[in-house]
Amino acid sequence: MTAAAGGVPADAGKAQNGKKRIELLVAYDGTNYCGWQMQKNGITVQEVLTRELSRLLKEDISLSGASRTDSGVHARGNLAVFDTCTRIPPEKISYALNERLPDDIVVRRSAQVLADFHPLRCKSRKTYEYRILNHRFRDPLERLYSTFVHAPLDVEEMQRGASYLVGEHDFASFCSAGAQVSTTVRTIYEASVSKKEDIITIRLTGNGFLYNMVRIIAGTLMQIGMHAYPPEHMAEIIAASDRSAAGPTAPAEGLTLMQIEIDANEPRYPQEKEDRD
Repeated sequence: MTAAAGGVPADAGKAQNGKKRIELLVAYDGTNYCGWQMQKNGITVQEVLTRELSRLLKEDISLSGASRTDSGVHARGNLAVFDTCTRIPPEKISYALNERLPDDIVVRRSAQVLADFHPLRCKSRKTYEYRILNHRFRDPLERLYSTFVHAPLDVEEMQRGASYLVGEHDFASFCSAGAQVSTTVRTIYEASVSKKEDIITIRLTGNGFLYNMVRIIAGTLMQIGMHAYPPEHMAEIIAASDRSAAGPTAPAEGLTLMQIEIDANEPRYPQEKEDRD
């Protein structure tokens, strides 16, 4: 089975020769990886999973993920699928695979899905969180999973700014150069900013995100939090459809892909299809 780089397999939906499609729910600490997607200049999460799956199942496995997280970005709930002829029960693959994986990658669930299911082809909701350590001093225990900002941030103003993101908009102002997409229009369902002790959390749920979109939003909200411009300016930034109108791209370590929710109306598991039939 061949695949575009990190994308949908060329024969997605056509599992043949006794193969079945397996879905993995994957969590990882992205600190030591050059992102999810396989590349030539560094080790990636997709590469490690593909290598260990191939060794475990003694097959040439092609693994395809639902979200191409960037270098240094973490995940609690990325999804990936692959086809296999193995006789190992689908739910047991996660246990066997975790025995082979490094400590910073864990498969939280494995399950058989329909042969034509692929998370990139489905309606879904993705949720990201961006964590900011807002304190006078750094915390060494937070350095890998949050971004440090010593200047006081106004959380209420940041929340007001985030409210302008909700809805369907052209988010071109929040997309880094080089993104290969047919449209920069996306829908944000929820956008919140909260604080607990010294940690500020930006939480965004949408139907999809552009290249560096969440990190640029986080950088922009931090500018609002420092009173560099008012919350209402977020609407002008969106309307500009110009990357130079938005704030800086926040560092990668603060970002985590929390979950990918597949639409309940999307056929996913064999038992669901039987129940509907």
